[in-house]
Amino acid sequence: MEPKANHPARSDHDTFKKKLDDSTVLEESSAATAAGDSIRSIRGKMDPRERALVRKLDWYIMPIVCVMYFLNYVDRNVIAQARLNHLERDLNMAGNEFNTAVSILFVGYVLMQIPSNMLITRVKPGIYMSGCMFLWAVVSACTAAVKSYGGLVACRFFLGIAEAPFYPGATYIFAIYYTHNEMAARVGLMYCGQLLATAFTGLISAGIFAGMDGLRGLTGWQWLFIIEGAITAFVAILGLWLLPNTLEDTPWLTTEESKLVQARIERDKLGDALGKVTALEGLKQACKDKRTWLFCFMQMFHLSASAFNTFFPTVAETLGYNTTVTLLLTCPPFVLAAAGSVLVGWSCGRFNEMTWHITATLSVAIVGFVIAASTLNTAARYVACFIFPIGAFSANSVIVGWASSTLSQTTEKRAVILAMTNVFGHIGYIYGAYLWPDSDEPRYGIGFGASAGFALLSICCAWVMRTLLIHDNRRIRASTSEHVNLYSY
Repeated sequence: MEPKANHPARSDHDTFKKKLDDSTVLEESSAATAAGDSIRSIRGKMDPRERALVRKLDWYIMPIVCVMYFLNYVDRNVIAQARLNHLERDLNMAGNEFNTAVSILFVGYVLMQIPSNMLITRVKPGIYMSGCMFLWAVVSACTAAVKSYGGLVACRFFLGIAEAPFYPGATYIFAIYYTHNEMAARVGLMYCGQLLATAFTGLISAGIFAGMDGLRGLTGWQWLFIIEGAITAFVAILGLWLLPNTLEDTPWLTTEESKLVQARIERDKLGDALGKVTALEGLKQACKDKRTWLFCFMQMFHLSASAFNTFFPTVAETLGYNTTVTLLLTCPPFVLAAAGSVLVGWSCGRFNEMTWHITATLSVAIVGFVIAASTLNTAARYVACFIFPIGAFSANSVIVGWASSTLSQTTEKRAVILAMTNVFGHIGYIYGAYLWPDSDEPRYGIGFGASAGFALLSICCAWVMRTLLIHDNRRIRASTSEHVNLYSY
């Protein structure tokens, strides 16, 4: 019988409380046996002071991060709505040129991620991320001025470079302030920003296309880029004051609260945690760990299965409605997917379990992909359009939170890991853009079939990771008689 998590003994915890003026937490865990292992269900019973601290962190960190990620994805994905307002005709695009314009963003995105997260451990992350956000707002607004396919490709490439630091940077900030059991729910809540962006961009676009197309000589898609770029720039300026930087430089935390945050993170470290290292050493640690590459492929297959996102309005158009109705129909599936992402993230942290959560959510996605590929019936296909987004997107917070907590031996290694998994994940978006060719409409069997296969491969990676972590836990337990934290799976 092997416990998945082994928290400090009560006497050790009392020492922490004495040293930090009674400010740390008393956690109680209850064990449940399954498949020969004792799986701990984290009940999350906190000292009132720690509960108040976590609530305060949520109020200060989560709203601004969610809004910024919402706009990150709006500016990235608005090209999907612009396509329905004759973007390709106005820029004389043909063949796979739209697919290339979609995928080139992720080339810039991938190139910038790892260097950015190596840098973020050496600068003030809040200021750095807000500055990058202002840059992508400018690039996004400038897209309205392009006159050719080449200009669109250039803007998309630089937009990817500017947007790259945000997502891994935000998860790095979470890792500074939250424990690994709290990470998945927060990442899931942030991920709602992406899903709601996909949902409400359709509504926003429908209004702009209907009311502003032709205004002052500009097309509806040009106004769309200008308006959303301006809003993003405004929020970026607010972020300079609202995003936290480091524990020592967070004005809304008292000295005692900062000590408590630090104590929580120290207590949450795994049994094989290491001391501070250089950014380059953190990169070397990440590359040498075989589990890094398994998480990278797990996320790559998962996001490859989610590549339908950019083409969702195009898929919805096959239902046979006009542009306005099509854009409105894209909203409800992603609102439901956002709710599912939060629920799954909460459940993952609540029960301290990852493998079955990934298996269940991606299995739901596979069912949706199969239904969508096998019928052109309007009702059945629209039902499938609810099923596969819920399954595909709900797994993201589990994978990111799992990677962050498993590969957190040093702060520098964790920062690189978060970037590497995101890099590999978005490589899937590069080739995924070519799985939805116009020649395959209206069924899009290639895209849906490939997405189902990718989801299955991600599930397989999760089970291989589970096997590796069971072995690592046995090794850690054999090396010490002290109470230490073990890997969750």
